[in-house]
Amino acid sequence: MTAKRGLITDSFKVVKRARRASKREKRAIPPPPQKEADTETVRDKELQKLRQFDLDWRFGPCTGISRLQRWERAQFHDLNPPEEIRDLLLQTHTDPEYYQSLWSEYPL
Repeated sequence: MTAKRGLITDSFKVVKRARRASKREKRAIPPPPQKEADTETVRDKELQKLRQFDLDWRFGPCTGISRLQRWERAQFHDLNPPEEIRDLLLQTHTDPEYYQSLWSEYPL
């Protein structure tokens, strides 16, 4: 008759660690997520309109020229760019965030 083999775990001492109750106590309940303000500022809305103008391919390419130059070029070629964009650009012509296109920071 053959010798009965035991399990591999029979040769090792079983060590059970006590559960740490303090670990559960240390966990703080995360604060409830705060709702961000849904109100966008006027500036954000205006810049969003200008970004949409930059992304609209119907008015031609926008790299290498300002938004106002692109608007004027589109007008010259009878592409009917929105007058609202032109008015916005003329009102804020000193702010580079307004007059430079979305792609102005990328090298040509």
